[in-house]
Amino acid sequence: MQQNTPHTFHIPVMGLAFSIDSPLKVARYGISSVISLSDDTLIEQMREYYSRYYNEPYEPITTDQEDYRARRITGYLNLIDKVVKQQVQQMRQEAFAEGTELTKYFQLLPDSSPLKAKYQHMLESIDPQQKEQLQQELRMAVVPGGIDVNIMTKLDKTNYTKNGEPLPQEYSDALAALRGFANSTVSSSVVFSAGMNMRLYSYLEQFPVFFPNEQGELQKKIVIKVSDYRSAYVQGKILAKKGLWVSEFRIESGLNCGGHAFATDGFLMGPILEEFKQNREALQAELFGMVSTALAAKELPVLTAAPDMRITVQGGIGTAAENEFLLQHYGVDATGWGTPFLLVPEATTVDEETLQKLIDARKEDLNLSPISPLGVPFNALRGTSSEALKIARAEKGKPGSPCVKKHLVSNSDFTDQPICTASRKYQRNKLVQLQSLNLPEATYKAEEAKVLAKECLCEGLANTALLQLNISQKPIHKAVAICPGPNLAFFSGTFTLQQMVGHIYGRANVLNTTYRPHMFINELGMYVAYWQNLVKEQMAQPNEKQQKYIQAFRQNLLQGIAYYKQLLPALFDAEQELEQQVLMLDELLEAEDQLQQDKPTSIAVA
Repeated sequence: MQQNTPHTFHIPVMGLAFSIDSPLKVARYGISSVISLSDDTLIEQMREYYSRYYNEPYEPITTDQEDYRARRITGYLNLIDKVVKQQVQQMRQEAFAEGTELTKYFQLLPDSSPLKAKYQHMLESIDPQQKEQLQQELRMAVVPGGIDVNIMTKLDKTNYTKNGEPLPQEYSDALAALRGFANSTVSSSVVFSAGMNMRLYSYLEQFPVFFPNEQGELQKKIVIKVSDYRSAYVQGKILAKKGLWVSEFRIESGLNCGGHAFATDGFLMGPILEEFKQNREALQAELFGMVSTALAAKELPVLTAAPDMRITVQGGIGTAAENEFLLQHYGVDATGWGTPFLLVPEATTVDEETLQKLIDARKEDLNLSPISPLGVPFNALRGTSSEALKIARAEKGKPGSPCVKKHLVSNSDFTDQPICTASRKYQRNKLVQLQSLNLPEATYKAEEAKVLAKECLCEGLANTALLQLNISQKPIHKAVAICPGPNLAFFSGTFTLQQMVGHIYGRANVLNTTYRPHMFINELGMYVAYWQNLVKEQMAQPNEKQQKYIQAFRQNLLQGIAYYKQLLPALFDAEQELEQQVLMLDELLEAEDQLQQDKPTSIAVA
C-alpha cells in the first residue's frame, strides 16, 4: 500500500535521464519523484550501474530475450524499490544528531507539518523517557517518497521481430512499459502524459494492482497529467467506466513548463485552477459513482467511500509565496517543481558541461523550439552540444542522425514502417523531395530549415546520465540535449537539496537578481507571444476556420486577464505587497493592450 508522503511538492519527470535515478537520491527523505519509462536501453544501463554500485546481483536482459522491454523496466524499479527500503531502514536506526540522514529527513519537512512539530517537541523535551518515546514514534513515522513513473502515451510505436513481422500490440512501447511497472514491487503511481491512448487505458484492466483490494486499497495508482479541466473530466470518465480510479489529476501549464509544450486554446493557469476548485467535489462524486458501478459489474470489491482524488499543479512555480498561494487559495494538494531541481545535483543527474550551461543561461537562451521530431513545440536550451552536432552534420552535407532507439518514429511518407523526422533517412528523402518541387529560393530555404531543425532526442536526452556516471558505452555520439522550462532564467548556480527545499517552503531564497514577474504573468506573456505567432501565420494564408480559432484564443486570453484583475486583492493581501499588486496590474494591462493592437481584422471582433 502506497503511503502518503510528508512533503507538499514533488519532482516531475524531466527528459529521459535527468530524473532517471532521482528516487535513489531523494525518496528516503519523503520526496516523490518521477522516472521516465520511455528508454529501456538507458534503464538497463542504469540497472547495471546501480546493481554494481550497491553490490546487488545483475543479469543482463538483452534485446533478443522475450519481453525484454517490460522486464528491464521491472528489474530497474525492483532494484530502486529494494535500495530505497534499505535506505529508510538504515535511517530509522540512526541517532537524532547533527549531520545524520535521520535529522536531515525532519529538517527538510515543511514547518507546517505535524511531523515537524513533533520533531521540534522532541528536541525541546527535557524528560528522557518522553524524549525516547517521541524518538521512537518519529522513527516509525519515516516514510519514503513515491518511486513514480511516467509514460508518455503518444510514444507507443509498434515493435517488430527480426524478420520484420509486427509483434502483438501488448509489445508496443507504452503497453510494455505499463506491464513493466505493473509487475514491479513498487507501490507508487504511473503518470500518463501527452493525451489519451485508448488501447493503453484498456490494457490497465489486465492488471489487478490498479483495482482496489478487499480493504479498498490501491497497490498502484493512476495519475493523469492534464492541461485543463475538460481533459481531466473526459479522461477520468473513460477510466472510471472501466472501474479504474484516477488518484490524481496533475495540472501542468501548457507553455510555462519544461520539455514538450502542449498549449491550451488560450486558457490560463489561474482560470483553469479556479474551474478545478469549483468542480472538484462534483467530479469526485461523479467518478466514484461510475467506478462503483463498473466494479460491481466486474464482481470486484466495491469501495465504501470515494478514495482520495488529489489535485496538483506544476509549471513555472518559482517562489514560496506562489507555492503557498496555490496550496491555500486553490486548495491543491501539492505542487511540482522541475526545472529548478536541474541545478540540484543531490536530486537530479546532469553532466558537468550541461550543468554549467544551465547555470549560465539567461532568458534569451531559453526558447520554445521546433526541434522535437513529434512536431510539438519543445522548451529547450540554446547552445547545447546536441544542437552543435546537428548543425555540424548539416554543414557537412550529412543532415540528420542515425536512428537506433526509434522511440520517436512517426512518419511514413517515404517508408513502410514509420521513421523519425530527425533521422538521416527521413531528412535526406525530404530534402530531395523539396528540391524536386522547384520552389522559390526563399520558400525552399524556409522549408529546408523546418526539416533541419529536428534533433535526435532519444540520444540527446539520455546521454547526460551516461556521461555523468561514466557508464561505458558505444555511443552514436555523446551530445546532450536538455529541456528546462523558462523558469530557469531566474535561478543561477548549483544548490544543495536543503537550499532548494528551503526555498520552496520559504526558509531561504535562491533566486538570482533577474526581475521575475509572477508565474501567472510569465505564462500570460508566453501565451500572448504564442498567439501573435498564430496571427502571423494566419495573415499569410487567411482561412476562416483558423481565423475563428485565433479569435477564440484571444478571447480566452482576455477573459484570463479579467480573472487575474479580480484576483489581485487575494494574491497580494498584505499592505507591504501593494507595490507588487500595482506592478502586476500594469503587466496585465500591457498584455491586454498587445492583444487589442494585434487582433485579427479579417473577422468581426466581439
